[in-house]
Amino acid sequence: MNGEASIPTLHVRLNDGRTYRFARTFRVGRSADCDVQIDNDQVSRKHLLVSMSDGHWAYSDLQSANGVFEGGVRVTSGAIGEGITLRLGGEDGPAVTLEVDRPVVATGARRFEPEETQVVGGETMMVANYQQRYFGNHDPDEPAGPRTMYIRKAFQQVQKKQRRQYAWVIGAVAAVALTAGGYALYVHQKMKAQEKLAADLFYYIKETDVRIAKAEQALAASGGQAGQADVQAQRAQRLAALAKYDQFLQGLDFYGRRFTEEERLILRVTRMFGECELLMPREYLTEVGVYIKKWKSTKRFTNAVNLARNNGYTTRIAREMAAKNLPEQFFYLAMQESNFDYRAVGTPTRYGFAKGMWQFIPGTARDFGLKPGPRYQSPSYDPDDERFQWEKASEAAAKYIKFIYATDAQASGLLVMASYNWGQGNVLSLIKKMPDNPRDRNFWKLLEQHRGRIPKETYDYVFSIVSAAVFGENPRLFGFDFDNPLAGATPPVADAAATSRHGVERVVVSASR
Repeated sequence: MNGEASIPTLHVRLNDGRTYRFARTFRVGRSADCDVQIDNDQVSRKHLLVSMSDGHWAYSDLQSANGVFEGGVRVTSGAIGEGITLRLGGEDGPAVTLEVDRPVVATGARRFEPEETQVVGGETMMVANYQQRYFGNHDPDEPAGPRTMYIRKAFQQVQKKQRRQYAWVIGAVAAVALTAGGYALYVHQKMKAQEKLAADLFYYIKETDVRIAKAEQALAASGGQAGQADVQAQRAQRLAALAKYDQFLQGLDFYGRRFTEEERLILRVTRMFGECELLMPREYLTEVGVYIKKWKSTKRFTNAVNLARNNGYTTRIAREMAAKNLPEQFFYLAMQESNFDYRAVGTPTRYGFAKGMWQFIPGTARDFGLKPGPRYQSPSYDPDDERFQWEKASEAAAKYIKFIYATDAQASGLLVMASYNWGQGNVLSLIKKMPDNPRDRNFWKLLEQHRGRIPKETYDYVFSIVSAAVFGENPRLFGFDFDNPLAGATPPVADAAATSRHGVERVVVSASR
């Protein structure tokens, strides 16, 4: 035949039972415009591309958030060969099995598959020919022999009998399918309703955190005890709401249903800093993982922690934060600012030189009780500058962080970091444009609404601190031979209700106060 070409088709099988066959390039993903649509949280909108070149099939990852895995190893592209099974989004993600099928023979505009054959009485006969002759659709006036007509009529009678016999089976199956589908929809809707209730409760807790933080600031400013009982009552309400929130998460099996140990740790630390894990953007876990790898690739973390431990910074900083009912993990903000170098001098800014372990600029230092030295306009160490006195500077940093937490950041620790890094710049102006409540002013909303306007320095700053805190919670999980540097840095809390059911210790409670 002229122009005959062999085109290997691809048989695609999903672990939910669906099957497809392709003789052209196709895409797999969550989006409705993908050729193979998979509705799964681990699957990106456009996740996988399967293409054919020079008669061979190959696959490539479309820069998906959660990746493509073969045999437990993350891959970006490869040849399919005779067949391969890929998982989308991780080892527990949906499986896609790709197998090269029999070739399709192309003849001009017509395409057909080689027909299956069998041997009868020594002759090779085409099974498809028999199927068409006796059991296909035919014109009633088409001439045929008596034997052929007899077989055709017998087949029609069998079909009618089968339709009657299986009508009730089909109806029963349809009823079961409808019931199962209705139940699945009910379960899905119930879970969504539970998640919404949990998120509502979380932001009620955050609103309580803001009220408590402002009341504590007022108490500190007045130096009196008026209002202390009200603060204690709000804290009790907060603990009860927190216990209920943990019950919601436990009922949803949120931490156990699909996350790795590292991902669960990221979620817990993020919650410590006051963000709702239920509303986490899809790409967040992957992004924090990227920054964790950066910490693992250098000795910066180990060297900074050793310096902090040897000089007593760890305990003092953690206790300054705890005294202000802040997460002790803000310890890592100083690591990001200066690597705990109390003599550090930053680059010049229009507000003056940032100095000391916490890199205060002169104006902010004065606002929070630190006296810049006579050489505050010089890029040099000055023993008379209180920004270089790390104990005083750590106390001032806790006050400053608490102020941001109670006001602009609306109890979001990640917004605190963004404001601390570029408080006088455009980041704070973006934050101030957001509604003045924790539900609508949080880091998730900032990313959603203003990702393109957040300076790279600030973006890196926030993710570096969060990833350092994750890394620090369990260094051994990441291959290091030391324990959490903050373990035991603050005294334990006697109230058992202050401990999360998911292993987030006391700091989870104080983190959101």
